Amino acid sequence: MSPTMITLFGGVAALLLVASAIGFVLSRTVASEAGRATVDNLNARIKAWWMMIAIFAVAFAFGKIVTIVLFALVSFYCLREFLSITPTRAEDHRAIAAAFYLFIPLQYWLIAAEWQTLFTILIPVWAFLLLPVLIVLKGETSDFLQRSARIQWALMLTVFCISHAPALLILDIPGFDQNFLLLFFLITVVQLSDVLQYVFGKLFGKRKVAPRVSPAKTWEGLIGGGLTASAIGAGLWWITPFTPVQAAGMALAIVTAGFVGGLVLSAVKRSLGAKDWGTMIEGHGGAMDRMDSVSFAAPVFFHLINYFFGA
Repeated sequence: MSPTMITLFGGVAALLLVASAIGFVLSRTVASEAGRATVDNLNARIKAWWMMIAIFAVAFAFGKIVTIVLFALVSFYCLREFLSITPTRAEDHRAIAAAFYLFIPLQYWLIAAEWQTLFTILIPVWAFLLLPVLIVLKGETSDFLQRSARIQWALMLTVFCISHAPALLILDIPGFDQNFLLLFFLITVVQLSDVLQYVFGKLFGKRKVAPRVSPAKTWEGLIGGGLTASAIGAGLWWITPFTPVQAAGMALAIVTAGFVGGLVLSAVKRSLGAKDWGTMIEGHGGAMDRMDSVSFAAPVFFHLINYFFGA
């Protein structure tokens, strides 16, 4: 790791230590049932962030290939969680196998090979065309459109969208060669936005954004947490090719995309009758529960940088 990365991860670790201490004190002092539920949720989030930061720190320390492999594994687990609660039939198994064992490795290999043009069309063009063909060859037409769409969109959200995060490492930005810092910027703003929206929502939340989809999300949480996360993003301008104003705009775009991503994925869960995507993270659901915001924020951030700052 570069000295800058060590400093940044040290700062994040210090913040998590403070958060852990606060969570510990609250767990010993809060007596009400509702308050304890809130504190337990907060502590579960803090534990999940510790795990995520540790994993990302190891990946960043070992370089681009290890980071790409890490995100490939994340996509694998997210896709498995998505399809495990999504109704499929035996006739769909060939398409599901192609999603796991053809398109995940190929998508991330294209990033490692820095083949940016094919990386951006592999899944939305070739996978979207091939998967229905693999299903239709089985000859079962019952719910064909729904079955095809489920697998296509599972692959889109869990592989194509998430893969834009490590793809930041291959962007060609004139005068800037610290692309790992862009990935750090993305993950930091997404996760800070998540916790700050939760905190602001608990402290000041009254008006719910979409009560039937995600009862915990409020306008007060979105505005207060989102603006604070954007301000922190502006403060990180020095690790990016952006000016402070541009960094604030990029952070705001990440916050907005991450929020709607979480909302959309919550609607998908509700439509399938599930509370969480999985149980990988103790007390806080599965891998997709932590990556739902990233799945929308990563492609938005990637293409904004590529359009405005790319070579």
